[in-house]
Amino acid sequence: MQEVDADLTALDRAIINAFQGGFPVTERPFDAAAAALRERGVDVTGPELCERVRELDEEGILSRFGALVNAEEIGGAASLVAIHAPEDRYEEIAEAVNEFTAVAHNYEREHPHLNMWFVVSVADHPDPDKDGNDRVEEVLDEIEAATGQETYNLPKLREFHVGAKFLVDGPVPEGDVDLSELGPDVEPSDRGTLTPDERDLVVEIQGGLPVTETPYTDVAAALDADVEWVIETIKRFEREGKVRRVGVIPNHYALGYTENGMTVWNVPEDVLDEVGPAVAELDFVTHCYERPRHAGVWEYNFFAMTHGRTEAESERRIAEVRELMDEHWDVGADDWDTLFSTRILKKTGIRIADRADSNTA
Repeated sequence: MQEVDADLTALDRAIINAFQGGFPVTERPFDAAAAALRERGVDVTGPELCERVRELDEEGILSRFGALVNAEEIGGAASLVAIHAPEDRYEEIAEAVNEFTAVAHNYEREHPHLNMWFVVSVADHPDPDKDGNDRVEEVLDEIEAATGQETYNLPKLREFHVGAKFLVDGPVPEGDVDLSELGPDVEPSDRGTLTPDERDLVVEIQGGLPVTETPYTDVAAALDADVEWVIETIKRFEREGKVRRVGVIPNHYALGYTENGMTVWNVPEDVLDEVGPAVAELDFVTHCYERPRHAGVWEYNFFAMTHGRTEAESERRIAEVRELMDEHWDVGADDWDTLFSTRILKKTGIRIADRADSNTA
């Protein structure tokens, strides 16, 4: 692996590689995490590990530490949307789109027509006869009225993989430490809604856990709840998919992963079931979805997001995706494209609280 932009110690690199998932959900999780690192030859105590994670968070090497909440399982809906913004109106349209609180992320991407891509995230529809997807369509109608431009809704039809891991050179190079088996043995519930207490927990942890030696105890104190309940509920949320993983979430830009390529493919329907899982197994593919086509405008039905630290590395990784695709069907030059992001126009994050509120009973 190549060197990264950040000035990282061997301990820093071990933390980043080891704990992008599978962090313990126990009363003193850093003690167990430090023991796992010592087994890998990294000499550190629980308090030392906690202190260094806190410093990495404060320095911006980490985006946060904690539970990665899966908004889709909390409530509401979200969708990827593309729009054409003429060059002479680009800033005007970006400003209009960004004014919508439902727009969580917005990127300028390299494409001759669809050059602005954003995510719309909404709560469940207040009308009981409608759902979150209906609310997405209402927001898109409002965006079209505000910009005068047609939107192209590209909701996720099937998820093959979501699991961004950004590894660096150093200890634990495979990033394979998994301590998620530690903690209470819990069973998933069959409820589709949240209780008021669960809603409060989701809102409390969505931005990260306290970086202390007893993070779950601190969350319990903030909620005036029992720490045992907090630990059991977060573990259950993992089992139910409401929490994708618990661990450190790196700032991939700080680690040098600056090349963000959205590869798109026109995959024949009869091989999609094979192609999806195969591409999902590539360790540098962070997101992998089936999305709808828009005839005459957008003919691609398969998205695979790659990240690299240099343009050359990104090109190699995209070529590897292409080679894998060729094993399943005859890929033509017009059957795929790569849309690199050239500018972040907005990045506020998914509004979990609103989506949790609408799904609390």
